[in-house]
Amino acid sequence: MQLTRPLVLASNSPRRQQLLREMGCTFRVDVRPTDEVFPAEMPVTEVPAFLARQKADRFRDDLGDQLVLCADTIVVVDTDILNKPADADEAVQMLRRLSGRPHRVITGVCLLSAEETVSFIDEVNVYFNPLDDYEINSYVEKYRPFDKAGAYGVQEPIGMIGIQRIEGSFYTVMGLPVHLVYQALKRYELRVMS
Repeated sequence: MQLTRPLVLASNSPRRQQLLREMGCTFRVDVRPTDEVFPAEMPVTEVPAFLARQKADRFRDDLGDQLVLCADTIVVVDTDILNKPADADEAVQMLRRLSGRPHRVITGVCLLSAEETVSFIDEVNVYFNPLDDYEINSYVEKYRPFDKAGAYGVQEPIGMIGIQRIEGSFYTVMGLPVHLVYQALKRYELRVMS
């Protein structure tokens, strides 16, 4: 996908970078510090897009002709948001909570241009098999999932052995709803007929 404007990915996530590369996008990474704080009364389905817009707002003053793509992913169990774990103990507790039950993964995206701000979410239901303490502890020790909402990566061994089924896009669980991002970027696509 060749774009008519420079694309900036405002994320250090190797997974998001990989997915954009696999879409054929050329981009640069520029991450600007943002406090990932949201109003306590905000419905969970609005949180990821809100956080993605906050990240995009850091680029408004020097945007120029660039497109800035921001994303944020949350894991929701019951009505509780599981963010990135602070340490191994918290990661283990999160995975114990996810074990043997369903949860939701919601990824919010914001695409900022000089003309407009487009934001959207994609929501997926994920069903985990029961995980024993050995499986959880081994995963946390080896993969240190401290940069992942809910303390797991769907593409890593815990996802391979633990996830029974996914209702929705696998890529949304990875952190970027590629099918929706493609549609948002398509209006900026340079199409050359050969």
